[in-house]
Amino acid sequence: MGDTKRKRGRKPKNPTPSQPLQSPPSSPLDDVFSLSNVEIIPSTSSAVEITTTASRPRGRPKKLPKLPDNPDPLPPPPILSPCRHVSNGTAIGLGGGSGGGELAVDPIGARVVPAMDAVVKVFCVHTEPNFSLPWQRKRQYSSSSSGFVISRRRVLTNAHSVEHYTQVKVKKRGSDTKYLATVLSIGTECDIAMLTVNDDEFWKGVSPVEFGELPALQDAVTVVGYPIGGDTISVTSGVVSRIEILSYVHGSTELLGLQIDAAINSGNSGGPAFNDKGNCVGIAFQSLKHEDAENIGYVIPTPVIQHFIQDYEKNEAYTGFPILGIEWQKMENPDLRKAMGMKPEQKGVRIRRVDPTAPESGVLKSSDIVLSFDGVDIANDGTVPFRHGERIGFSYLVSQKYAGDSSAIKVLRSSAILNFNIKLTSHRRLIPAHNKGRPPSYYIIAGFVFTTVSVPYLRSEVCCLLQNILPVTIIIK
Repeated sequence: MGDTKRKRGRKPKNPTPSQPLQSPPSSPLDDVFSLSNVEIIPSTSSAVEITTTASRPRGRPKKLPKLPDNPDPLPPPPILSPCRHVSNGTAIGLGGGSGGGELAVDPIGARVVPAMDAVVKVFCVHTEPNFSLPWQRKRQYSSSSSGFVISRRRVLTNAHSVEHYTQVKVKKRGSDTKYLATVLSIGTECDIAMLTVNDDEFWKGVSPVEFGELPALQDAVTVVGYPIGGDTISVTSGVVSRIEILSYVHGSTELLGLQIDAAINSGNSGGPAFNDKGNCVGIAFQSLKHEDAENIGYVIPTPVIQHFIQDYEKNEAYTGFPILGIEWQKMENPDLRKAMGMKPEQKGVRIRRVDPTAPESGVLKSSDIVLSFDGVDIANDGTVPFRHGERIGFSYLVSQKYAGDSSAIKVLRSSAILNFNIKLTSHRRLIPAHNKGRPPSYYIIAGFVFTTVSVPYLRSEVCCLLQNILPVTIIIK
């Protein structure tokens, strides 16, 4: 009876699934599937969740055995992205196209990070000519700007960054060596310059930047460069605010441009603007500084950049952007259209003046109505269809041409429609707006100095005149 006597206290519990059971001695294969070699991964859409159907035991739950401090990590799952980084420094697009040079992927948002190693800092020593004394030059000064590497061992930057250059050097990101650069071409109108470096050491580990398509409104852009405020690379971001024909201050021309709200400061000139795919969509070149304006920067878009590059590759030199060489006015006034003999369904712009130095002067006349250019009808406000829901000035169609190309123009003259085939050339003004980086030519005879008339010469003479008159004015007052 003593053996069968029940002991006082709690009733012994039966083994539950939560308590470890006795197991036979482990074999070498059991070490592979031991608990110490398994990493617990939170449940995701791609993971399989394992649950048990055993009922929860009563009382306080048992603690799970602790895992080792440094378990062997499992490889992370692959992240799909528009492109992937390869060990040899190239980017292969998963969608069938090649990505930009040295692209990386942000694993958090699967966003392509632009290739910053292709962005370089440009150092230039300038020696500006003295237009008032053409046999002399002004004092040297130095400047720094930005640039980026493209295909065929070339570097793009702004034309005003290397204007009147004496020596140009470039430095890569993370390097302490400045490499001597050679200027291949300068496009003053589009404010783009092309450089190259003869030292092979410079091109090691650098992948060229790939160009993207023209962005749309509200597309995100990232401007990379070396502006004032520090020596290292700087990144600013914004969106595309406007796409239209802009005035290029350095070249005194009007070409297609992008307006963005990213900060563009001194030193950002020549730096690339990347889209969210890591491709270059433009070059930062100027900004608007006004008391009533904030965060207005301008970028040279890819159509202008590609025109400059293809022009250089085709002619081995920069030939420029062709223009019509006319001054026109809008025909939005119905009385004006009636006076010019236009029908209600006809639209176009009126020619006010034809440049006498332009080849169109022998074909076009004042008061002609330009109805279309290359088969594209021109509206009364001088715009043409651009993209879905957008219009742009018809000079954009002209800027897409190259010097020497022919274009068909339809005009209305004395109520008669005439068709002309005009050969386009680069603009040659009677008084040039710039000397394309060359020093002024001069001729001295019998004590007289003769030089060519240009806008820089007139500006220099006005400055000298003001410097001489201003002190006298102050004394008189």
